[in-house]
Amino acid sequence: MRVATVANLQDLSTEDARTGAVRSVQGADLSLPEDALRQIWSPMHLERLARTYWRFLSRVTLGLIRVHYSTAERFVVLIARPLKLLTFAAPEYEMDADHGVVRWRIESGLLVARRGRGADALGGQGHLQIRVRRSGADQAGRACLHVEVEVANFHPAIATRLGRRIYNITQSKIHVLVTYGFLRSLSRLDLAKSKVGRFAS
Repeated sequence: MRVATVANLQDLSTEDARTGAVRSVQGADLSLPEDALRQIWSPMHLERLARTYWRFLSRVTLGLIRVHYSTAERFVVLIARPLKLLTFAAPEYEMDADHGVVRWRIESGLLVARRGRGADALGGQGHLQIRVRRSGADQAGRACLHVEVEVANFHPAIATRLGRRIYNITQSKIHVLVTYGFLRSLSRLDLAKSKVGRFAS
């Protein structure tokens, strides 16, 4: 059942001419009852939102892409663990009364060019993050939750090997479509239970 209305889908993708790093941001506004937003505004639900992103990625790829967890890292794999598409450090969380962020720093992976790996990445370490920002309710008692998915300082391996144009019409385009699908799926507020449960208590 749809609890929220999703509107104003946005996409902003840019490239750093000096380093070749990519920044890609997709966002949307969710309109939902103020009480519903109040109930999910907590670190536990921010962690569950993060898990929902990975669950959606696995579902939309029919299970071909999966996420494996360790105490210090997250591995996005194609079918099995040896094929690590992306490796992230453990997530970092920030939250206050109006904003929340969960951020995964990019370590390595088949999709990452050598110059973009780890803390020594050219132009700074890349990351994937989900940012949420809430605003007050209107006269009808509905609040707005702005959700953004951002990839920043990312050095795509496919652009290094095959060229920027190939990256733009393949991996970049797929990423935008998948992220739009994820944002639309939030209308149900069906937040997956965290695999780690850092804030479960």
